[in-house]
Amino acid sequence: MRKILIIGSGKSTSYLIKYLLDHSQKENLHITIGDINIHNVNKLIGTHQNANAIKLDVFDKNARKSAIQNADIVISMLPARFHIEVAKDCVTYGKNMVTASYINAEMQALDQQVKNKGLVFMNEIGVDPGIDHMSAMQVINRIRSNGGKMILFESFTGGLIAPESDTNLWNYKFTWNPRNVVVAGQGGAAKFIQENAYKYIPYNRLFRRTEFLEVEGFGRFEAYANRDSLKYQSVYGLDHINTLYRGTIRRVGFSRAWNLFVILGMTDDSYIMEDSENMSYRDFVNSYLPYSHSDSVELKFRHALKIDQDDIIWDKLLELDIFNARKKVALKKATPAQILQKILMDSWTLDKTDKDMIVMYHKFGYELKGKKHQIDSTMVALGEDQTYTAMAKTVGLPVAIAALAILNNKISTYGVQIPIKEEIYNPILKELEDYHIVFKEKEVPYLGYNSLNV
Repeated sequence: MRKILIIGSGKSTSYLIKYLLDHSQKENLHITIGDINIHNVNKLIGTHQNANAIKLDVFDKNARKSAIQNADIVISMLPARFHIEVAKDCVTYGKNMVTASYINAEMQALDQQVKNKGLVFMNEIGVDPGIDHMSAMQVINRIRSNGGKMILFESFTGGLIAPESDTNLWNYKFTWNPRNVVVAGQGGAAKFIQENAYKYIPYNRLFRRTEFLEVEGFGRFEAYANRDSLKYQSVYGLDHINTLYRGTIRRVGFSRAWNLFVILGMTDDSYIMEDSENMSYRDFVNSYLPYSHSDSVELKFRHALKIDQDDIIWDKLLELDIFNARKKVALKKATPAQILQKILMDSWTLDKTDKDMIVMYHKFGYELKGKKHQIDSTMVALGEDQTYTAMAKTVGLPVAIAALAILNNKISTYGVQIPIKEEIYNPILKELEDYHIVFKEKEVPYLGYNSLNV
């Protein structure tokens, strides 16, 4: 049997494992899942004859190398920073590798060694990055093949709560890593191109400059800029494009309210707050407000941030219970961002019956025969339950399909790469349609910079 090793069994692996198990008989596969905690793995594989779970600590070099040597292909679902050790072993032992993570400098440095050994290291093959690359390149290349010239490309993705589970005023719950939500946008200004001019949005303005999007059947959304929209400019062949912008999707109103935390400094992750374990939620808020011997914390908060009592933002803050004097932070040596995350998890953790949703939106502006055109392309994926989530579906399925394609020699380009070639994205996008991951395209009037309200 052909052996697939999956290292890591987090929330994004449910569909990945299910897909490979469903294809294991026909494709002659045996799937081994290695994790430091195999309880969740055993629930996913049950008593399937073509799968087994092994306890694997990725920092145990001997155990890691032994598992990799015994595989025909390796799928790393570890946190991104841990892929590199797996990758080096895959080079040493001549194993193909798949990850859903961004390519970093260390991974890219292995490119020539990977090519020399005739291997495929497929990265950025999840949802974002992943499905965004594939769906964008499919349309961009089609426009070019028809003689069109790209002049605008905007791309947005959001992990959100499904409409039937949208039960709070923020229209948001944590469907992925909460920490990434709290610290989003930090580490430098967002940068993009708008009508041939470079634009920058510093972190303190990021959540007040948004673009609005309408998705048929799901209503209105907003998007704020990703940190670096230019990262894929050359990769996509868009060196001479007029407008290039990538962003993150939220429901309308989220960003304006979130900006209050940014203004106060509650999303800062660079310093420790004193005596944080004994601090109440109310103490945490009060620590950012001026002293007053008479005004309440609530009154100081409203005055400092100029919030009217009948503003919906005030109701959103009350809903989070951030002024509670009894609830303790209970985190030792915590940063503001860690404390804010703890508070938000009280309200934004998914209930057992909640379902999530992935929304993706692309805008393609192009010139053809002297006229300007625009195509808007949207995709909405809905989760089934807390195991088979939309996030797990859109991350895990592309990984699984790509791994099987590599195993079957259907991907012929060697090296460290992302899925921007037709031989990769066309069959994967086609198969994803069987799982209701479908893009709907619509010709709309070209709006140019007017479509970008930032």
